[in-house]
Amino acid sequence: MNKRVIIIILDSLGVGYMEDASDYHPSDVGANTFYHILDTVPSLNIPNLEKLGINKILHHPKLKKTDHIASYGVLNLMHQGADSFEGHNEIMGTKPKKTYLAPFAEHLNHVKLALEDQGYKVNIPNSDLPYLLVNDLVVVADNIETDYGQIYNVSAPLDYIPFDEVLKIGRCVRHHVKVNRVIVLGGENVTPEHLQRSVERREDGLIGVNSPKSNVYKQGYQVRHLGFGISPENQLPTLARNRGMEVSLIGKMQDIIYCEGANRFPGVDTEQVMKDIIQEMDRVKKGLIAATVQETDLAGHAQNPVRYANRIEMVDRYLPEILRKMTDQDLLMISADHGNDPTIGHNQHTREKTYLLAYHKKLSPVHIGERKTLSDIAATSADYLGLRNTENGSSFLHLMQKGKEETY
Repeated sequence: MNKRVIIIILDSLGVGYMEDASDYHPSDVGANTFYHILDTVPSLNIPNLEKLGINKILHHPKLKKTDHIASYGVLNLMHQGADSFEGHNEIMGTKPKKTYLAPFAEHLNHVKLALEDQGYKVNIPNSDLPYLLVNDLVVVADNIETDYGQIYNVSAPLDYIPFDEVLKIGRCVRHHVKVNRVIVLGGENVTPEHLQRSVERREDGLIGVNSPKSNVYKQGYQVRHLGFGISPENQLPTLARNRGMEVSLIGKMQDIIYCEGANRFPGVDTEQVMKDIIQEMDRVKKGLIAATVQETDLAGHAQNPVRYANRIEMVDRYLPEILRKMTDQDLLMISADHGNDPTIGHNQHTREKTYLLAYHKKLSPVHIGERKTLSDIAATSADYLGLRNTENGSSFLHLMQKGKEETY
């Protein structure tokens, strides 16, 4: 049978702070991204998410109490804090590992020696603003666009060095640090001098390249996220590819999830992401289509609930076409990776539970409860596609199938 799983992640659309939020981000207590957007933008029109059953989770007075067609539940984050990269890899079946939080300054000399052992020329050009400069081109430093001490960036001017060579440098850095992530990135039409002039010190002391200022995003941008303790071979996409199934990764999903042989569709624009999903539903006959809508998260960071609501509405407008194109062998799951409440008073991710809507034309809707990890999405998908188990997660497919049995 030509079974397909379609996963749509609305980045950062959380549904209420987790009990342990005070241990990670005390300022996240009280966060409820989806609910507060509805409070702030009462005109938000999402009839198709309502039809699927979103208000069985939100219980918001603005939304209708209607019959629903999808199974529904809530997922907890197993990873620390609230991170898109870790969240997406958890969604795809990785068991989060405990990472080390530290500014790059704590590892600077150790990483310098490791890179020199690999034959690289490594300098610290400015002792007052310390970072590593590799082969006079590549900057290794903190990521100054995220939470303190979680991520290091390896930034490069790609007119002067191939991305594959930058990736080798990044892998050496990754091997010698235990932080959440090492991001290898670069762009064209960027000089080494301009890249180095873009290094800044953040208010909290982190030192790194101001990536927008450096212009790496503007032309020929390439990026690879190297996570700590992540094994793609135990994730849903690679398991599907290894069984000869097609895998399509769309939007931010293709930035974050590594799968050899996957079809990749980069893009930030929400409408384009939704169109790419529909295009792949016309083309892919068996396997996995997984997409991330990123603009919701960007609106959260901008603390702009109106823009956030507009992006949710855009997704909702495309859902009827997706539902129409689903066959009797398709399983659709819609969820999120964490929260980013634009009303909470800060512009960082919020540690929130996520909603889960799971729809299959031949399975009656059931309540699948509160789950321990985002990985239950991957575990259920693998179960449905007849694949071996992912590293993490428990399938709830039997609950959906039991719902069908009880109906007849």
